[in-house]
Amino acid sequence: MDTKGTRMSLPAADTSKQPDNRTTMELGAVLPLTAEVRDEHLFVGGVDMVELAREQGTALYVMDERDMRTRMETYLEAFRSRYGNADVVYASKAFLNKEAARIVNEEGLCLDVSGGGELACALATGFPAERIFMHGNNKTPQELREAIQAGVGRIVIDSRIELRRISEIAGELGVEQPVYMRITPGVEADTHQYIRTGCEDSKFGFTMREDFAFKCVKDVLAAPNVRLAGLHCHIGSQIFALHSYPEAVEVMVDLMARIREAYGIELSELDMGGGLGVAYTADDKPASIDEFAETITAAVRTACAKHGMPEPRLLVEPGRSLVATAGVTLYTVGIIKTLPNIRKYVAVDGGMSDNIRTALYHADYEPVVANKAAQPRTEIVTIAGKHCESGDAVVIDMPMQRPDLGDVVAVFGTGAYNHTMSSNYNGQPRPAVVFVKDGEARVTTRRETYEDLYSRDI
Repeated sequence: MDTKGTRMSLPAADTSKQPDNRTTMELGAVLPLTAEVRDEHLFVGGVDMVELAREQGTALYVMDERDMRTRMETYLEAFRSRYGNADVVYASKAFLNKEAARIVNEEGLCLDVSGGGELACALATGFPAERIFMHGNNKTPQELREAIQAGVGRIVIDSRIELRRISEIAGELGVEQPVYMRITPGVEADTHQYIRTGCEDSKFGFTMREDFAFKCVKDVLAAPNVRLAGLHCHIGSQIFALHSYPEAVEVMVDLMARIREAYGIELSELDMGGGLGVAYTADDKPASIDEFAETITAAVRTACAKHGMPEPRLLVEPGRSLVATAGVTLYTVGIIKTLPNIRKYVAVDGGMSDNIRTALYHADYEPVVANKAAQPRTEIVTIAGKHCESGDAVVIDMPMQRPDLGDVVAVFGTGAYNHTMSSNYNGQPRPAVVFVKDGEARVTTRRETYEDLYSRDI
């Protein structure tokens, strides 16, 4: 008896939903910067997505390099034009391969890694270790040793247990390791509960409840081989409403002021994390990078003036808002099933193995038929994956052009948390990653083979 398909399910079909009749170029903010339509075909980076799918096979991750670089440049300009002592730290958990790390380095951003594997990828490209920030709520002793040996700029400590480990390892290596304390500020971000990280019930950081974080500062200051360089917080991801950020800034600057008063040290760095949302549907209206920068920098200046604190080095850690919109995933239609008065299923050669977000969060995406990109979206479809789960879908009840067998489907906004959260469920090889720019396409991560899947088996 196959029970796997009972573990997940789709939400009830919305039979009232109507097609929007938009063509591809009417989808607005979900489109990569260089998206265009030529002779019915979708082009990104000057490359025909239909021809690319035929050459490289599907499922296929495509990244618009100009889109990525433009957003990185926009972030740096937005913060540094308002607040000179600012840095942007790319949260590599959103999307990372060696080419992405090289681009981040070339654009002058710092890099946030959340484990030994991400650190290894960055170091393999020659990314400067002093611009790497190490995160994670349970970094293993081995990962901490690797980070300290490499000379990472900051380790963001998450607990007193981790503090002891860092102190011991740094002592063995004869170095002093700069650290941040990750603070859970008790601020509720307006986002999905699974990606809300700043509230009091969180596995991350030092809680503010019962003044625990403040009391732990004494432990950090007393630890040998460790230097407390600043504080860090992150209130969540995919945030549209910015009103929670000033509240979080006030909590953090107030804590810095209390630390100065009680312990006689003036912390000179404040990392406010990331979380800026992106448009996954054509009707989404996220705040802009400029609005985000204005909110954060103004809040820091206001809070510092209120508490009589010097303005610290300010850091932010965007991930999704740098790479999500740059990404497009291409699939080939293999099966079409219409269930009268329920749903039209369009099954493709991918699914939850290359995009788990829809199964996890019932996330929304905008799809088009890449070889019919100039046509209006006249049908409501559910793009189903090929895996043994009833809840395996890439797109749920969204408009799309009329599909035919063999069509190439493009799903927008897949640059973040698709490649990095991919799996080999049902023995599915993970897709290749192709960067496109100025009419050229280059494979930056090759497609897995069956041999890759079982190469570690003994």
